[in-house]
Amino acid sequence: MMRALILAGLLLAAAPASHAADGKWIGAWGASPVPPMAAAPGVETRRISPSFVNQTIIQTLRLSAGGQRLRIRFSNEYGARPLEIGAARVTLLNAEGGVVPGSERVVTFSGSGAATIPAGAPLLSDAVDLKTGSLATVRVALFVPEETGLCTCHMTGGDFVQVSPPGDWTQRELPPATGPAQYRAFISGVEVETRSQARVIVALGDSITDGYLATPGANRRWPDRLAERLTERYPNRANGVVNAGIGGNRVLSDGLVATMGQSALTRFDRDVLSVPGATHLVILEGVNDLGIRTGRPSAEGLIHGYRQLIARAHGNGLKVIGATILPYEGAAYFTPEGEASRQTINEWIRKSGAFDAVIDLDLAIRDPEKPTRMRAAWHAGDWLHPNDAGYRAIGDAVDLDLFR
Repeated sequence: MMRALILAGLLLAAAPASHAADGKWIGAWGASPVPPMAAAPGVETRRISPSFVNQTIIQTLRLSAGGQRLRIRFSNEYGARPLEIGAARVTLLNAEGGVVPGSERVVTFSGSGAATIPAGAPLLSDAVDLKTGSLATVRVALFVPEETGLCTCHMTGGDFVQVSPPGDWTQRELPPATGPAQYRAFISGVEVETRSQARVIVALGDSITDGYLATPGANRRWPDRLAERLTERYPNRANGVVNAGIGGNRVLSDGLVATMGQSALTRFDRDVLSVPGATHLVILEGVNDLGIRTGRPSAEGLIHGYRQLIARAHGNGLKVIGATILPYEGAAYFTPEGEASRQTINEWIRKSGAFDAVIDLDLAIRDPEKPTRMRAAWHAGDWLHPNDAGYRAIGDAVDLDLFR
């Protein structure tokens, strides 16, 4: 009896040490899912959610931080039916986009190569024994054997997705005829296990954080640039940057159409607080609230929304950094009333002390000769979204000392 008690005690004492040796899980990549939208008259093609049956979906992701192992968060959170996963595979790519020899790995779920995700739920894969470095690129192939219905997707992918002819192509190269599109299908996050000191920054925002109109496949969004700078400054640290931007998203209200996502207040717990290892939150959102022509919220109403986000983040130990709203005169939904609210909100962000720190992106991006507009060389043609140079300027304007 005594020997059994001693043995049990030794096993219990050894378990935490073994767990500690494995390191900790942190967020390294993200794409916030949105409710689906069916085709309808007047709906832009890029807003229509795809569906799949007996096909393989291949997606390329650049991780901000590296680790010893990784795991993938799949999502059927807006699915109307269970999602069947027939097979999944992850592969490490080199700088030229080729497969790193010996890096192909089968993704499993509780030890099985197949899984069913209930309607309305996410699913975290088993840990995959694949070592990755900072800014590593991986390719995920997902085979869905049954009709999926309209997918739980992220509609501004910023990178290319390929969809196969019928069948399981997780271990085969697709034929050249398969044309690329842009969205993220059924994948909402990648986590890595690291033994290094880690910081994880979640960037909560709208299309400007999502990187709309940046060059596809080139990682030119401002959170991408932030991850690059953090890697250069702190090469021996795990620098997680998780992009939680959704095009058309608003703080107080759901998007005008479904694929613009639920409000920041609604999605906050899922897209921010559920990110493992999150230490910092950057909020750059509000211009779409100001662009509403009917029922536009007051500056005070938006400030109340920000205070809610701050309180909820502080309650979970995150440092909250507020970014001033970018100038947008010349955009289709610009109004003098919206501009007046922007000025009020930005002054509150700068001076209220409600945030732990402030990034004055308004000051960094605006035209000195006409401060209600961004610099002409930095917008993508609509006076609302930056181009590649503008996104880089935003990423370069972030003080890295905020994340020491």
